[in-house]
Amino acid sequence: MIKKLIGRVLSGKIFQARGARHARPIPFKTHGVARDQISTCALSVTDTLQAKGFAAFVVGGAVRDLLLKREPKDFDVATNATPEDVRALFRRSRIIGRRFQIVHVMCGRETVEVSTFRAGHDSEDARDGNDNGRSDEHGRILRDNVFGNQQQDAARRDLTINALFYDPATQDIHDYYGGVADLRGKRLRMIGDPAQRYREDPVRMLRVVRFAAALDFEIDPPTRKPILELADLLSHVPPARLFDEMLKLLLSGHAVETVKRLRKEGLHHGLLPLLDVILEQPLGERFVMLALRNTDTRIRGEKGVSPAFLFATLLWHEVLAAWKATEAGGLPAIPALFKAMDQVMQMQAEKLAIPRRYGSDMKDIWAMQPRFEQRAGRRPYRLLDLPRFRAGYDFLLLRCESGELDAEIGAWWTRFQDAPAAERERMLVPDSAPKKRRRRRRPRAGGDTAERSPENAADGV
Repeated sequence: MIKKLIGRVLSGKIFQARGARHARPIPFKTHGVARDQISTCALSVTDTLQAKGFAAFVVGGAVRDLLLKREPKDFDVATNATPEDVRALFRRSRIIGRRFQIVHVMCGRETVEVSTFRAGHDSEDARDGNDNGRSDEHGRILRDNVFGNQQQDAARRDLTINALFYDPATQDIHDYYGGVADLRGKRLRMIGDPAQRYREDPVRMLRVVRFAAALDFEIDPPTRKPILELADLLSHVPPARLFDEMLKLLLSGHAVETVKRLRKEGLHHGLLPLLDVILEQPLGERFVMLALRNTDTRIRGEKGVSPAFLFATLLWHEVLAAWKATEAGGLPAIPALFKAMDQVMQMQAEKLAIPRRYGSDMKDIWAMQPRFEQRAGRRPYRLLDLPRFRAGYDFLLLRCESGELDAEIGAWWTRFQDAPAAERERMLVPDSAPKKRRRRRRPRAGGDTAERSPENAADGV
């Protein structure tokens, strides 16, 4: 052990890649983030931990957003208390996670994530197997519960702007890697060797792109350079985790810019099957971008957004292509559509684990689309009664706006759903389908041979 440590010191490998250093506290008068800008729950957590003798800081995105004069969506706390210590101090709390154990502390409707300081995967304890830090053959960390100190915790975070620690007691910010300067310079910079950090967790490549789009920051050249080369590592990320990250990308309020940057960095291929092909087709790109722009507008207006609707739009042109191919094989239109939907969802599941509850809603939206073109008889009324009608209708409008369908169809449904009963009847399109002729019943042996008229049949004669 001692020989190994001396060897690493002489070779300069101890934290060389991460550039470990002591943080100089930045005082309140310099950064301007006051204690009263921290949420009540986060203050309660840090105050309680510090009163019991533990170190406790608000960390990461909340500190970053406050420095950028933005309102944080949530507050995370980092501490030297173990998860068990934290759990014992807060009645409404629970330990979650395997790869990375954290504690959720609940105060009314707010939940604060509390994590114990972690050591980097290349720390001595992790290398010697003294804890459960493990990686796969590609370098991806599988478990990460090696506890450490604040300096080590800063070293294992991804971007410098996310490695900022705010102490509510002193109102100081501890900055180990120049994150405050990077915020001022609108620069995204990875802590340590970017290639190694991406191998440890390939999702970091997506996070870099998401932050670049959301913050309108430039990616530092050394941080950007390995992304295209290592993009294939995303194929080794569990589909469920990849779905969670894609949801963050698309619901960031900057989905249009994010997708453009994904394509620019070469990260779009494989995340959503054939998305790169879709974005190269005028009709497909217009449809997808309209959907993403609509999502961005709703999120920025603090309106609700359905993930199922969003993913239904992103995969629609694949469903269309599979539908046409299946129909060309001789299957009737509606069975062909359902087969196409199943094919696309099965193919998608191999890359992105879309939860079943979303998949069901997506299929409902897709299945409604042919029915919007049926505007005769009682069929429009039955469509109005479907639980997902509004989502299907909004989807139809996107199809019309993109040029896929005649705009008159969307305009008809806009009028029909709010029209008085008499006007609805007048709006119905004449049914051009040939009526089925009633088959004559053959007389029973020995029975009445007289032909039964429709009137007699109705009367049961």
